[in-house]
Amino acid sequence: MNRPCDISEIKEKMTYYVLNAIRDEADPSDDRLREIIADVISDQASFYKLNLEQKRETASGVFNALRRLDVIEPLMEDPTITEIMVNGPDKIFYERGGKLYRSDIRFKDEETLRTVISCFFANRNRPLNEANPISDLRLPDGSRANAVLSPIARETTITIRKFTGISHDIVSLIRQDFISEEGARFLSSCVKNRKTIFLSGGTGSGKTTFLNCLSSFIPSDERVITIEDSAELNLQGIDNLVRMEARLPGPDGSGEVNIAQMIRASLRMRPDRIIVGEVRGSESADMMHALNTGHPGSMCTGHANSCIEMLERLTGMVMAGSNLPFAAVVAQLSMGIDVILHITRNREGRRYIDEICRVMPPAGNEYRIKTLYKNEGGKGLERVCDISELKQVASYSE
Repeated sequence: MNRPCDISEIKEKMTYYVLNAIRDEADPSDDRLREIIADVISDQASFYKLNLEQKRETASGVFNALRRLDVIEPLMEDPTITEIMVNGPDKIFYERGGKLYRSDIRFKDEETLRTVISCFFANRNRPLNEANPISDLRLPDGSRANAVLSPIARETTITIRKFTGISHDIVSLIRQDFISEEGARFLSSCVKNRKTIFLSGGTGSGKTTFLNCLSSFIPSDERVITIEDSAELNLQGIDNLVRMEARLPGPDGSGEVNIAQMIRASLRMRPDRIIVGEVRGSESADMMHALNTGHPGSMCTGHANSCIEMLERLTGMVMAGSNLPFAAVVAQLSMGIDVILHITRNREGRRYIDEICRVMPPAGNEYRIKTLYKNEGGKGLERVCDISELKQVASYSE
């Protein structure tokens, strides 16, 4: 007797049948797995009264459960979604247009979620299990995933920062009130006149996006080296470009190539500029040495709540990676960085530059910065200094 359709129940049964069918195949390719899924569904279609659309939905669901991210795969395929946050089987959130929304999709239970996430990481040679309950992963499209298994987290958690492939130019950012037209002209002068710029901001504030925009002002005849944890920068119009990307350790713990190693290697490559996607630890010491050894015009990003806090955080990170005394670190960072700016993402999801500051010579062991542009309450970036100050920084002209 034919049974009525319950797609979720049928998908679970079909997944079981497919797993039995591939027991004798060591590691079938994606194409081969799709063939097996199609054969299994074809054999069972009449029993479950599946029409063509239901067959397709079931086949997609089974494949996603075995090789992708099961029920949240449609969120991965939606180009308007920039981030996905799973806080257990029934608490799934996503970011669209800078705002967070709760999805109505859910995993069957905690065990299903844990199995899907563990298999997803294992298929990419990233162990995620009781011995390694926290793991990071970079996907082929540049998206980044972080997973934490219970009991480290109360429930299995995965956060995915998607790489959308959408690029922004400075004109579109001006239209979005991310930066003022005058502020953009000033930063353009800074880049062309080889001033070292540091970008500060929180996670998801738009630091990498804006770094891409600033790099478009680099003269095309310069040799540029980019160093990143995961490749997100997309520099255009530079022929003499070397892109370096960190490598995570393999399952046996070997083979890691980190930011610090790449910065040291880049110094032997005759760079005009070095662009570091982000510093977050002791590699800051290597970055500081690079900034003070003949590479003006370099750029970098980091996490902080303001410009002055970024400098103070950098000091701590540099001292963790070197034996330099505090006063020497303050002096070298003050000499190495010309301009520092902070990017904010407010509660409504809007992103904008909060302040642009000039880094001055230190006063004793204390940093001194001069605010050049300020955005009060997100109302717009306005100049708060004389034009003469901008000329001193970067030969700026109105």
